[in-house]
Amino acid sequence: MINNAIKTFKTVGTALVVSGVMTACTVFPSPEAPRVMDFPVPQGLQKSVTSLPQSLRVDTPFASEPFNSTRILAKPVPWEFRVYGGVRWRDTVPVILRDMLVGVFRATASFRDVIMDTGPGNTDLNLATEITAFHTVSQGDSTRVTIAIYGQLIDNRSRETLCSDNFIVSMPAGDKSIDSIVQAFGSAGERLAEEVIDWARACETPPN
Repeated sequence: MINNAIKTFKTVGTALVVSGVMTACTVFPSPEAPRVMDFPVPQGLQKSVTSLPQSLRVDTPFASEPFNSTRILAKPVPWEFRVYGGVRWRDTVPVILRDMLVGVFRATASFRDVIMDTGPGNTDLNLATEITAFHTVSQGDSTRVTIAIYGQLIDNRSRETLCSDNFIVSMPAGDKSIDSIVQAFGSAGERLAEEVIDWARACETPPN
């Protein structure tokens, strides 16, 4: 009788475990994958008439948390960051910003050759940047995108900083939807690209 009771207990226990697993799968379904957004290379930037003779390497920007992530950030008040749910950038913010800058320097033919820091080649110049803002800011009923970086153009032979400057771009979003916000990030990126290209070319172009 004792053996029968043990067998019965094992059978009931196994059934409960199986039932619990099936119930867990039903009650806690796998969440849907988030939307993945790109930070595109701006289209339609004017191509330079002549390329500068130097080659340029664009380093992945330095960024501390929370900017060193794939999260799309909002800053509703000066002392707090929040995250837009169900959506992310395709890669970390430093990587998508680096890819955008490489793309615009190549598209505009501003320098003889442009590579990113993952490439094996040596270059004459190095563009080093630091991200200090990459988020939305609430202003009453409106939302604005803010991108801010600190940039240095460095001579790779002497390691001398040839030029340095801060760049801050702010663009309004059409509304508070994530689609409008991502579009505003794209517009801000285009403005930032124009400013950085003009600055880098002026740094390497001798005055008349």
